Amino acid sequence: MLLNYLYNGKKTVTPYAINALQRTSDLMALGHYSELTRKHYLQELRYLFCYYADVRPSHLSYEMTVNYLIYLSKTLGCSRVKCKMAAQSFAFFFKHVLNKPYQVPGVLFGAHEHKLPAVMTQEEIYCVINSVRNLKHRMLLSLLYSTGMRLREISNLKIEEVDSKQMRIRITSGKGKKDRYVPLSEMLLRELRCYYLEYRPEKYLFNGGGKGRKYSPRSIQCVMQQALIKAGLSDKQYSIHTIRHSFATHLLDNGTDIQAIQQLMGHQHIHQTLQYLHLSTKRLKKIVNPYDALLQQQGL
Repeated sequence: MLLNYLYNGKKTVTPYAINALQRTSDLMALGHYSELTRKHYLQELRYLFCYYADVRPSHLSYEMTVNYLIYLSKTLGCSRVKCKMAAQSFAFFFKHVLNKPYQVPGVLFGAHEHKLPAVMTQEEIYCVINSVRNLKHRMLLSLLYSTGMRLREISNLKIEEVDSKQMRIRITSGKGKKDRYVPLSEMLLRELRCYYLEYRPEKYLFNGGGKGRKYSPRSIQCVMQQALIKAGLSDKQYSIHTIRHSFATHLLDNGTDIQAIQQLMGHQHIHQTLQYLHLSTKRLKKIVNPYDALLQQQGL
């Protein structure tokens, strides 16, 4: 895995940098960091080592990393999220590889614009799913909407984790390495059985390029994009994650309490779930506008 991050691109790295990256990778593996986090941290460190190609990684200073972050932001125009990811990778390297203190610059944690996520209507969800003719692809999108799973969670979903007796699905090692259960729809279960008989998947519920190999997250994203095009919704800038937001919002619209939604979504903090209060159209429609109430009291 590590070699992919070392040798892709035009710039090469020194033997000292290779040793530093290998040590970082080994320690992250020891700490059971996710593959995606390891990939991002190693990439950011590789860029830093290439930027200071004449400096051994062990000789890098805090000020040098801050100057590099300024370069990312000012010269390259990188986002706050990108700079924060880079700084967090530097913090890991300094603290665990170099055994030196490192404080991520506080400016990266300043207030920033928060936009509410897009949500599809139930009619749009139905239109997207119904536009897909391929049974496997339709089951992917249907299961995403039925459970609110994350993209990588459905990619990693194994056949054995679908419990038809208890009518639930076990999601193992979700975000934050936490397990949880989500409900299994009775109607969807019937469709999944037809899918299973036709495709005969092995190990993973949705196989990729071969038996026993999982369907990649990128392939699932492509399924969604093609479905949006067929449904005439490509201009809405919806994504695969929009289905997850729609799942939570529609649960709230149908009366599910916020704590239950938090558990189903696998949110660590309740404030992550509270955003759906702002997205629920049914809750807004139930609110009596004080201006209307004023006029009604006056008999107008």
